[in-house]
Amino acid sequence: MTFENAEVITAMVTPFDDEGKLSFTRLEKLIAHLLATGTQGILVTGTTGEGPTLSEAEKLELVAQTVKIVAKRVPIIVGTGSNNTAATIAYTNKVAQIKGVDAALVVVPYYNKPDQRGMLAHFTAVADASRIPLFIYNIPGRTGVTMQVETIAKLAQHPNIIGVKDCTGNVNLSQIVAKTPADFLVYTGEDADALASKTIGGQGVISVASHLFGSEITTMYAKVDQGDFKGAARLMQSLTPKMAALFSYPSPSPLKAALNYRHLLVGGCRLPIVDLDERRSAEVIKKLGI
Repeated sequence: MTFENAEVITAMVTPFDDEGKLSFTRLEKLIAHLLATGTQGILVTGTTGEGPTLSEAEKLELVAQTVKIVAKRVPIIVGTGSNNTAATIAYTNKVAQIKGVDAALVVVPYYNKPDQRGMLAHFTAVADASRIPLFIYNIPGRTGVTMQVETIAKLAQHPNIIGVKDCTGNVNLSQIVAKTPADFLVYTGEDADALASKTIGGQGVISVASHLFGSEITTMYAKVDQGDFKGAARLMQSLTPKMAALFSYPSPSPLKAALNYRHLLVGGCRLPIVDLDERRSAEVIKKLGI
């Protein structure tokens, strides 16, 4: 599938059962909810999906089940990146064997702290070898290094690199849009920049908040398309503190607490992320207004 109509992609949580194992019954209910409330694409095993604490076998099974449940209704991206280039290539091509996966999300290598030359070499090697298209994931708060706009622009020329999820703010996002080809898909990875992304010519947002406020975000984008910028701004203003609440404790613990509260059962988090206690859950739920 293409991403032409995918403005709101949900970085989906991974549902666990009460014993902390993958729950495909809960997964099916969660996906039904997401698709009914504005989600136009799904990212599996990303940061919000607790990809780093899933085994490879769990990740592959989760991807396969997600593809089966989604049944080509929306495009699917899978987080496949690591700080090991060879391992990233190997795992990305395992994911590529699952029919129905549309792209891989490859994070800028963390911990090793490569420079721009290293980033160029890493992404070029992965893109050259990958059997599915790639999105760059630029999130310096988690990787310790920032991919510069110029580096993204160079990588955007690669035929197998189709987009970016960027978490460096709307100024950089605007420059990325300006310096990359018209068909290069520029998403913000920050919910707080969702409106900015759309108005500066980006594709949209890869969102956490869309688990709870997907309808509001899609309505906001529709208002932009209609030229109702004041109406879109009012919606963004109302959503901003709620989006902040979802990151008031290590993600995805606030989101999972909220979904469980809403009876969209997704279980708890895996260590080293700790579930919210009753007091913290109540605090987050109050801020979310759900």
